[in-house]
Amino acid sequence: MKAVPEVVGAPHPVTVPDVPPQDRKRGLGRLILPIYTWVVIIYTVIPILVMIVYSFNQAPAGRATFKWLGFTTQWYSQVFDIADLTTALVHSLEIASLSTLISVVLGTPLAMALARYRFWGRAATDAVIFTDIAAPSVVVGASLLSLFITLNLARGITTILIAHVAFNVAFVVVVVRARIVGLDRSIEKAAQDLGANPWVTFQKVTLPLILPGIIAAALLAFAMSIDDFIITSFVAGQTLTFPLWVYGAVKVGIPPQVFVMGTLIFFAGVVITLANIFFQRRAPEAG
Repeated sequence: MKAVPEVVGAPHPVTVPDVPPQDRKRGLGRLILPIYTWVVIIYTVIPILVMIVYSFNQAPAGRATFKWLGFTTQWYSQVFDIADLTTALVHSLEIASLSTLISVVLGTPLAMALARYRFWGRAATDAVIFTDIAAPSVVVGASLLSLFITLNLARGITTILIAHVAFNVAFVVVVVRARIVGLDRSIEKAAQDLGANPWVTFQKVTLPLILPGIIAAALLAFAMSIDDFIITSFVAGQTLTFPLWVYGAVKVGIPPQVFVMGTLIFFAGVVITLANIFFQRRAPEAG
C-alpha cells in the first residue's frame, strides 16, 4: 500500500493499493492476444481487399495492372465476355457442387460410425482418413494420376470429380465427427423410449442436431474443391478449371475479369456463411 500525504481537514490519510505484478502480467496478456488476433486477420484479408479494389481499376490493354489508372465498373458488366474463362468457372462450380454433395452423403454416415461404434477396421479407417488430410497434395495428385493411368481412364471432368471427392470426404468426416462426439445420446434414447424407430429418431432428433456440422463440412468441402490447383492439375487432362485457367493466364497477363470473378465468389461465400450463422442463432429460439 502506498500512503498519500494527509489532506488538511481529512479525518484519515488516503491510501492507494498497489497493483500486484501478477495482475499486471494478466492485463498485458489480455491485451497482446487480441492484438495478435487482429494482426493475423488483417494479414489474411489484405490480399482479398487488394483483389476487390483492383477489380474496379481501369485496364486499357485488357490486362490487370497494379498501377491505379482510374475507377470503373466496366469489368463487372463484361465479367463473362471471355468464353474460355467462363467455361472454366462453370467447370469449377459444377465440380465443387457435385463433389461437396457426394462427399457429404458418403462422409456423414462414416463419421457417425466412427464416432459411435467399434468395429473391425476402425483404426485402419481412422489412419486412412488422417493420412489423406496430412499427405501433401503433390503425393495425392500423383497417386490418383497413376491410378487413372492404370485403369486407362481418360482424364477430364470425371477424374477431377473423383479426385475432389477423394480428398473432401476426409474433411467432411473429421468435421461431422467432431459434432457427433459432442452430442448427448440421452436425447435419442428418450425419443426411442417414446416409440420412435431408428429412422424417425435420426430424422427428427439426430439430423437437426448435427446439421450445423454438416453445413460447416459442406462449406469447407466446397471451398477446398473450387480452390484446388495442385491435385486438379494432375488429373484434369485438357479440361480447365478456374484455378488452372488463371495459372495459365499469368504467363501473358491476367484479365480484370479474374479479379471480378474472385470478388463475386468471395462475397457469395460471405453471404452463405452469414446466413448459416443467422439460422443457427435462430434455431434455439424457434425451438
